[in-house]
Amino acid sequence: MFVPSAKSNLSLIILFIISILLFIWVNNSRMFIKEKDYSEKMEAAQLMKQATDALSEYRTFCGAYCDPENDPNQSGIIGLKETPITTDRGSLEGKLTSLNPNYAAVIISLFKKAKLSEGDRIAVSSTSSYPAINIAIYSAAKVLGLKVVSINSVGASMFGATDPEFTWLDMESFLYNEGIFPYKTKAASIGGGRDLGRGLNVLGRDMILKAIERNGVTLVRENDLDGNIRKKMDIYRESYKKYDAYINIGGGLSSIGSSINGRLITDGYHRNIHNNNIPRKGTMFEFAENGTPIIHLADVTRIARSYELPQAPVPIPEVGIGSMFVDERYNVTIAIISLFILIALISIVIIFDHSQMKLRDDEVNA
Repeated sequence: MFVPSAKSNLSLIILFIISILLFIWVNNSRMFIKEKDYSEKMEAAQLMKQATDALSEYRTFCGAYCDPENDPNQSGIIGLKETPITTDRGSLEGKLTSLNPNYAAVIISLFKKAKLSEGDRIAVSSTSSYPAINIAIYSAAKVLGLKVVSINSVGASMFGATDPEFTWLDMESFLYNEGIFPYKTKAASIGGGRDLGRGLNVLGRDMILKAIERNGVTLVRENDLDGNIRKKMDIYRESYKKYDAYINIGGGLSSIGSSINGRLITDGYHRNIHNNNIPRKGTMFEFAENGTPIIHLADVTRIARSYELPQAPVPIPEVGIGSMFVDERYNVTIAIISLFILIALISIVIIFDHSQMKLRDDEVNA
């Protein structure tokens, strides 16, 4: 005959209390460990914030129009949806996500994957669609002491650097003159269709040409897209014969060759890219064919998600916020000790209750 132990309820209550106490002990044992390259990531993020803050203050000082709905952080870097130099559709969410200064820490991580260090040479191909990402690249490059050869296409997708009077080249010149970055674009094309401004009206193309001229940048304007690709490769080679990495930002046709090519290559770092079946090889594939590591930055929001950055944050996060900086870990030793304590206590209760039940059974049967 089975008779429940009189001690069972009390035992369970005691176990419950001890379990709660052990859980609190383990939970409070969490440690925040600085991630690898923490200081360089922090420095790059701080530099990006300095640059974006300087641009925002300058735009405010100049009385530039800021759309509070599309630029809720009042960064002054989010352009209008449609202007004469808008080349393509664009994601507002991606533009807002790119404003996070901690994006520069992501670029440090990618540069470290490519094993870049002081004195290394990088070729940068940028559009004007993501000026904040261009700033993140420059921030990481300056912190690591890299040599940069940058070629830009001035046309921008919606909400990018679409102000004809303040293109990416103008932003870059401002940051250069302020002493924030030591880099300036070496050459620029119109961008858009065929990298020659197809799809823009005459006024838009003329505005881009004026922006290139006023910023003292070499114009790349050959007869067709293939000609622009060859010219840009020549300009890269004029600076250095060999590069340690090639960085593509956005979907510039002279870099990726065609819009389909850009979707075939995943975002991030690539040690090798197999491009035998690529019909038109832009500068990115030309570099890859020569064995140069590639960093492809096209889908800004996807990259942000993979590094646990918030999407289109309002307000813009503070520097140093994110899993790239600090990793949260539990003290494994304390967790193991707590586990053994709990197992031991459960075993004691089972044994004790079993003996009590057996004794009660003996008394009943006697």
